[in-house]
Amino acid sequence: MMTAFFALVRKDLILYLGDKRALLINLMLPIVLAAFFGSLFGGSGGEASTGKIDVGLVQLDTSAVGGKVADGLKADPALRIKELALADAQAQVRAGKLTVAVVIPPGFGDAAGKALFGAGSKPEIPVFYDPSQATTLAMVKGMLTQQVMQIVSAEMFGGDSGSKFMDVSLKELEQSAAAGRDNPALRDMLGSVRRYQQVEQGKPVKDGAAGGAAKAGLSMPFATKDEALSSGPRYNGYAHSFAGMSVQFILFMGVDMGIGILLARRMGIWNRLLAAPVSLTSVLLARAVSAALIASGLLAAIFLCAMLIFKVDISNPLGFAGVGVCFALMTAGFGLLIAAFGKTPEAARGIAVFATLIMVMLGGAWVPSFVFPAWMQTLTIAIPTRWAVDGFDAMTWRGLGLDAALAPMAVQLAFAAVFAGLAIWKFRRDQQ
Repeated sequence: MMTAFFALVRKDLILYLGDKRALLINLMLPIVLAAFFGSLFGGSGGEASTGKIDVGLVQLDTSAVGGKVADGLKADPALRIKELALADAQAQVRAGKLTVAVVIPPGFGDAAGKALFGAGSKPEIPVFYDPSQATTLAMVKGMLTQQVMQIVSAEMFGGDSGSKFMDVSLKELEQSAAAGRDNPALRDMLGSVRRYQQVEQGKPVKDGAAGGAAKAGLSMPFATKDEALSSGPRYNGYAHSFAGMSVQFILFMGVDMGIGILLARRMGIWNRLLAAPVSLTSVLLARAVSAALIASGLLAAIFLCAMLIFKVDISNPLGFAGVGVCFALMTAGFGLLIAAFGKTPEAARGIAVFATLIMVMLGGAWVPSFVFPAWMQTLTIAIPTRWAVDGFDAMTWRGLGLDAALAPMAVQLAFAAVFAGLAIWKFRRDQQ
């Protein structure tokens, strides 16, 4: 009996390895896609290599403040500024050639200075953006806010337009006080600012500066000191991508295994196989073992490439092997389940591919599950691929101990047992 069992396993392995096209797809595609997604997630250095953001700039304000805001945006290393006419900027955003276009309207500098002290309404800066790039819009608005706040405050506290604004405002307040509409708090504040301006403007020029006025303006009152912490090696964006793509394409291999059983049943090969002196359970288990061996081999080959080319570290080889074997068994059980409940190869393939993509998506194979909403993170606990991806992450870049692999291994073994048990029950029932 065992001789027949091993012969069946050997037959499946020889057939799979003989199909060079399937082997190439199951081995090369996950490597190529993992390399692409890994580069987006930071690569081996842990820092995403994103390009500059293309931003259109429509400069309609001729004041000193408007010019300095434009110069500040041009000097930002994260932006690539293109000066355009208003109609051209709108047309390029509509066509998807520009992500964001910023318009500095006429009179913006004077209006912004007055609004800084509450003496006027806030001027609006029109911002046109591609509706598919809402995240980029938020980034550009943050950079624009930084430039406007720093430049407007610098001009109001030390520039010529700030001095003129204070003189005009103080004169208006004196006229209001004479008319019985006194605002002493505002008058005192503006008077203090005007005296500060006079002191700064009276300072001698130093170090080749263009003038003695203060030019720094208001800036962020803090800085962050970022330090990445993990138990394992330095974060490698390729590690998660290789885990996710391996899970996806190995599951597709399991789907092909199940479809292969359905095709064998259609051609009558399955019935002839069951007519041999071997039990149905042995045939199914041999098929599952061969699928698990193929899945384990693919996983090992994919991560060997990740280690050699993309510098992915496996911090806990024993835990990684355990998670990999359990995932391979779960894949084999999934393939048997497809074969058991699929009526035709065509119908089964469509349903199986859809189910696989859902499992891969919710399992965090494409993007890490921690970016999901809280309710979805709770939901995905019932998805076996979530445990596989989390287990691989824990044994690679997170650098956790063997105890972190036990739960993913147990959950995947439980799913493997359930899938295989249901498949065997269904096959036996159909044979009766």
